[in-house]
Amino acid sequence: MTLNTLDIVVIILFFLSMVVIGILSYFKSKNAEDYFVAGGKLPWWLAGISHHVSGHSGAVFVAYAAVAYTHGFTMYMWWAFPVAVVITGTSNIFPVYWFRLRRELGIQSPLEYLKIRYNLLTQQIVAWSGVLLKVFDVGAKWAAIGILLHVVAGISMTTGIIISGVVTLIYVTFGGLWGVIVTDFIQFLVQIIGGIVMFVLVVNRLGGVSAVTGLWDRLPPAHSQLFNAPYTTGFVGVMFFIYFLSYNGGIWSLATRYISSPNEKEASKAARLSGILYFVWPLILFFPMWAAPVILPGLKTPNESYGWLMLEILPQGIIGLVVASLFAATMGMTSSDVNTIAAVITRDILPVVSNKFRKDNHSLRTARITTFIFTLATIAIALNYERFGGVLGLIVNWFAALLGPTAMPLIFGLLPLFKSCGPMAAIASIIAGLITFIITKDMRLSSLALEVGLPTIVSAIVFIGIGLITKRVPPSVNNLIAALKRP
Repeated sequence: MTLNTLDIVVIILFFLSMVVIGILSYFKSKNAEDYFVAGGKLPWWLAGISHHVSGHSGAVFVAYAAVAYTHGFTMYMWWAFPVAVVITGTSNIFPVYWFRLRRELGIQSPLEYLKIRYNLLTQQIVAWSGVLLKVFDVGAKWAAIGILLHVVAGISMTTGIIISGVVTLIYVTFGGLWGVIVTDFIQFLVQIIGGIVMFVLVVNRLGGVSAVTGLWDRLPPAHSQLFNAPYTTGFVGVMFFIYFLSYNGGIWSLATRYISSPNEKEASKAARLSGILYFVWPLILFFPMWAAPVILPGLKTPNESYGWLMLEILPQGIIGLVVASLFAATMGMTSSDVNTIAAVITRDILPVVSNKFRKDNHSLRTARITTFIFTLATIAIALNYERFGGVLGLIVNWFAALLGPTAMPLIFGLLPLFKSCGPMAAIASIIAGLITFIITKDMRLSSLALEVGLPTIVSAIVFIGIGLITKRVPPSVNNLIAALKRP
């Protein structure tokens, strides 16, 4: 189908607002600290909303919609619910630690503290592997939104990727973290409006308010179960552990929201707000996906279910709003990734590569150039994803499998319990996780829980095991842990 004039106007206004905000935010960044951590002045409510928006992308409307279509309510139980529990349950721990790292060490990148906690080699391994993986991960997300928009609106994949990528490139490069945060807020509002419109229209289509609870009687019995194989309790348990690592800072951009807070109380409040949103909002967002088998029975391509549902349910003129919300979901996550990766490259990698970056008198200019180049690289990957063996399949799976092993030293390194786990434990755990993934990725294991979680589980065993053997804690690590415990 093709979009009508009103749809196109809505989408254009959305993109123009992103560009304008980015340009206006240009003047809020006086130095690299403003550009990467908002000068440590990020209000809790903006940080919490941005943390939530940055935690998911347009893949929700493709991959997660497919699981909701085929397996029902279990989609909420293995994604939104564990994420909400993890974030709220640790809201007085990791957000506080990340803020204290900036207070004590002046960090602007989540990886800066690794040089003290372990050593330079560990920091560089985590930094280089994470940046390389993120180039493909962000590129895959551009490709995902391109595929969805092609189904929904007849927009070519290339057009969808270039438009969303270039607009993001402008506001992230100009505005830095302030540009990302303010656009995250606007994108959140667009998501809320688009999601509620979709929810209301689907409920009306199904017969009114009673359909909210009555829907499950019209679906296969397994769709109402909390755990629907292969998404078993074991699988959810594994996902809890992976989300514990990723949403507390293993996804670097989420750590940045806490690092940028003005104090530890604000950082904790930001986490609680994000957690509450994960508890509540997905129940509304997923409802149309759960209802899709009733409205669109027998779809052969469930990952296109949300797109076809939009075409079936939405009137002309409203489609543009929901399309904008799909753009918003992806741009919120990718822009956050780009900003934080630029911080890692600028603060952790370039000073090691060349001495001239150690005392950079033009750090803000360097930050903007790094952001621009990295964003261009992700767009290039997205436009050529088929040449990389299918970015949406192979590369996303690689990133998901390797996130746990690379996040292990970063997150466990903050906890006093693991202070005896030094550089050997960190590097060995990353290598063990990588080797486990390479060995098992083509094997058919006994459960999906093992297929997804084995690299992270092996990595954790190696990390903790070597720490128990060595037991020696350098004075610098003791001093760091003591600083993190100091209010």
